[in-house]
Amino acid sequence: MPGQKNSLQAVLDRQAAHVPPPQPTQMHRRKPAPVDEGPSGNATRPSREGKRLIAGHFDPKVAKHLRILAAEEDTSIQALLEEALDLLFVKKGRGPVVRG
Repeated sequence: MPGQKNSLQAVLDRQAAHVPPPQPTQMHRRKPAPVDEGPSGNATRPSREGKRLIAGHFDPKVAKHLRILAAEEDTSIQALLEEALDLLFVKKGRGPVVRG
């Protein structure tokens, strides 16, 4: 009996002979935004050219309120943060943010 196939194996062999092998598929991913190579060789978005990141860690409620406010005012979080920093700098006697 060592050389004999059972009926299940025979069916699988017949199916394998008629089924083409699966083709590799590519996952659909969003293409990244175009970037330029800066003078230092780092890839940066053109809108970020000459800019510096300022960040902080806040409670999730703060982030949620900021997103809601931006949506209600039809603006961006970036614009709201710039407005907030303007108010802070004026309050502290430093003048408004210089925009480029």
